[in-house]
Amino acid sequence: MLDEKSTHPAHKDIEAFDVEAVNSAKVREPLYKARVKVFPKRATGKFRRLKWILMVVFLGIYYITPWLTWDRGEYVTNQAVLIDLANRRFFFFFIEIWPQEFYYVAGLLVMAGIGLFLVTSTVGRAWCGYACPQTIWVDLFIAVERFVEGDRNKRIKLEKAPWTTEKIVKRVTKHAIWLLIAVSTGGAWIFYFADARTLLYDLVHFQAAPIAYITIAVLTATTYTFGGMMREQVCTYMCPWPRIQASMLDEYSATVTYNDWRGEPRSKHAKKAAAEGKIVGDCIDCNACVAVCPMGIDIRDGQQLECITCALCIDACDQVMTKLGREPGLISYTTLNDYNHNVKIAMGDGDHYNPKNLHKPDGSWVDGLRHANWRGLIRPRTMLYTALLAAIGFGMLFVLVTRDRLGISLVHDRNPLYVLLSDGSIRNGFDAKILNMLPHPRQVEISLSDLEGGTLQLAGQNSEPTPTIKMEISPDQVQPMRIYVHAPKENLVSAPQNFQFHVTDLDSGETAAAPAKFESQ
Repeated sequence: MLDEKSTHPAHKDIEAFDVEAVNSAKVREPLYKARVKVFPKRATGKFRRLKWILMVVFLGIYYITPWLTWDRGEYVTNQAVLIDLANRRFFFFFIEIWPQEFYYVAGLLVMAGIGLFLVTSTVGRAWCGYACPQTIWVDLFIAVERFVEGDRNKRIKLEKAPWTTEKIVKRVTKHAIWLLIAVSTGGAWIFYFADARTLLYDLVHFQAAPIAYITIAVLTATTYTFGGMMREQVCTYMCPWPRIQASMLDEYSATVTYNDWRGEPRSKHAKKAAAEGKIVGDCIDCNACVAVCPMGIDIRDGQQLECITCALCIDACDQVMTKLGREPGLISYTTLNDYNHNVKIAMGDGDHYNPKNLHKPDGSWVDGLRHANWRGLIRPRTMLYTALLAAIGFGMLFVLVTRDRLGISLVHDRNPLYVLLSDGSIRNGFDAKILNMLPHPRQVEISLSDLEGGTLQLAGQNSEPTPTIKMEISPDQVQPMRIYVHAPKENLVSAPQNFQFHVTDLDSGETAAAPAKFESQ
């Protein structure tokens, strides 16, 4: 801080300043801007209906999916979707993903990223406006708030009102429902990681593992905080996507746009201004678009980082235009290319917008205006994204359909590499693991190739070595075993000698092989 009484030579030049005022200003200025609460008005229209439909669908999928069943037989879980961390499995209806097949998950994440790029490059932040979990839960929380406290004007009035019994009851009711939604959100999440019915019983009887209760508590707190308290701040300040999306957009991307070439100059008294001979646009400055915006922005200020492209402003504005007997679309999905084209027509030969340039004498639109032009959706960028999505998707599907469901892996003994037996033959030891990726037991046969006179013996058994070993492999398991391989020394043509283990399903004929080396010196 500056010292008002300082006599240091470096301070002589600032004697004319009010040092106390400067210091007090530094103290009063906040580091962060305080949140301004947003009270979005209930919107109606095609985009709002689409949001309701998607909300019901996505929430239904989230809450119902853990309770769906899929018959996999008596040996494996029948929960349709399960991330079984204990056994390192991921079940999705008829698909079972093992740890060594994690590349499927990586492929799905890559597809999700490319899909997000595709959506953004075509219709802007439609993901944020319709499918993002934050948006869906905020919509749900706002719907609860509107149900308890009333629509926009009533909520604003209640916010400013003193604390009365009515206000306390409404606030407690609202937050209680929010907490109930938050708890159910966290509760539904953990059912994806364990048998849902068993876990629900354990939760109710307080027999579940502590991590289950901790996870529910954390997700309850985050859902309640992000969806109920922070809302638009999460999208504006915490989410990185608004800052990344600009690189995905170009002049052919359709985004929610205020067509100022048609709406300006705006006037609340359009008829009076027109009677006086003034030029006015279609916008009557009613602020309906601002009132319904869940982000609290004015779309008429142009493209903004906060806009999530929910298009509720389009619904609100179209209703106003319809009531006024004017053409809807003052706010619409528009590409920058089409917007600039219409601006040129609206300006004509002048330097300012003139709505008269947009209409013929009979009141119809002039030729050449572009309305809801979606031709730009098909262009090199979107075709590339689509091709990448299709290639990765079909590639993963092909690998999934043709993958092996039987496998074997081997580890050769390190010390000793081999053992010379009393009969002159040589023995090598291997730690083997046979993988059965089917939900039922399998009768298999283990055999050798490229090792003349080679025989097999399971460790711990007193039986004589045999050319093959028949055994049962447990369902959906990796079955470890220790195998000894015997070979006459005179039959070995090299040291070490390469050969192969083979595992064959005696019922289906499916086989798996693993290379190995037989050490003899």
